[in-house]
Parts: sequence; C-alpha cells; structure tokens
Amino acid sequence: MGSRGSKLALWQAHHVAERLRAAWPGLAVEISILVTEGDRSAEAQHSFSGTGVFVREIETALLAGSIDLAVHSLKDLPTETPQGLAIAATPVRHDARDALVSRKAKDVSGLPVGAVVATGSPRRRSQLLKVRPDLRFEPVRGNVDTRLRKLEGGMFDAMILAVAGIERLGLTDAPYTPIPYALCLPAPG
Repeated sequence: MGSRGSKLALWQAHHVAERLRAAWPGLAVEISILVTEGDRSAEAQHSFSGTGVFVREIETALLAGSIDLAVHSLKDLPTETPQGLAIAATPVRHDARDALVSRKAKDVSGLPVGAVVATGSPRRRSQLLKVRPDLRFEPVRGNVDTRLRKLEGGMFDAMILAVAGIERLGLTDAPYTPIPYALCLPAPG
C-alpha cells in the first residue's frame, strides 16, 4: 500500500490496513512511503500546474505495479482519475468541517480586526473573506504538528485546519472550534 509519509497520511494508511485485515484475516499489508512533488515543493502546491502534486508519484507506482493500492485524502485527488486507475473504496467519512484554531477567539466572528489567519487553501480563504473581508491570510506549510507549533509561536492569530486531521491525530487539546458549513463548505468528496 502506497502512502505519503506525514503522520496524517500514515494514520489513514494504517486505518485502511486494519479494515482490510479485519475483512480478510491473515492478509499481509505492507505500507510503502512515497515522497511526492507536493511534499518536496511549496511552489508546486500553489500553482495551477500543481494539480495532483500529492498523488502523481503514487499513481505512477500503482501503474508500474510497484504497489497494489494507495490511500489518499480525497481532497488531494485530481477530479480526473488516470486511465487504468480507479477509486476502489472510500472509508466512512470523519467530520468534514474545517476548524478555527486560535487562542484569541472561539469563532471566526471573534477574531480581532485584521487578524492574520494561516491557511494555504484558496477555498478556505475565499469563503472566510466573504464573511470577514478584514482578515489577512498567510500561507502555511508543513504537517499538522509543525503548523500548530507556528501558531503557538505567535506567527499567526489563527489557523484553519480540518477537524478530521486534528481529531485523527489526537490533537484535541489544541484550541479549535469547528466552522459551520454556512461559513465554510468543505472540499468536495
């Protein structure tokens, strides 16, 4: 099974491996960590040509037969699946909401005027600007732990993360509040 090497990607891969072993006792599942362009390059994440930057190398490994299956966050997949590949299964979805992580406010409306919010997501940024045009947004890179350390270090007033990522990684001590769907719709899928 191919997976990226972040804690969250590995959580997801181990979760799927456990489900497979439960369905087929005795099944051997080995997780192969693959590094993608998106893992190596911040520029790739923010360019239109960067579609699929977190999956391309994994898809290549699937097509070459060096792995048998892969586990991804559906939000990272391009809308078109390469010929010869298919989305074979989707586990039960966790809470799909985004979360505001901040010690300065319990919700988006409580953020100070001109607050700096960390997110690399154009989707999140555009929706939140609709309700709070005064907010300033800064891109943030790194795994969830790294991002939270940057927030704790005072680099931002708040950060937007997925509720699922926070909860799956057991980071529920972080000061987070789910954002209602009326303010910020999740990524498709």
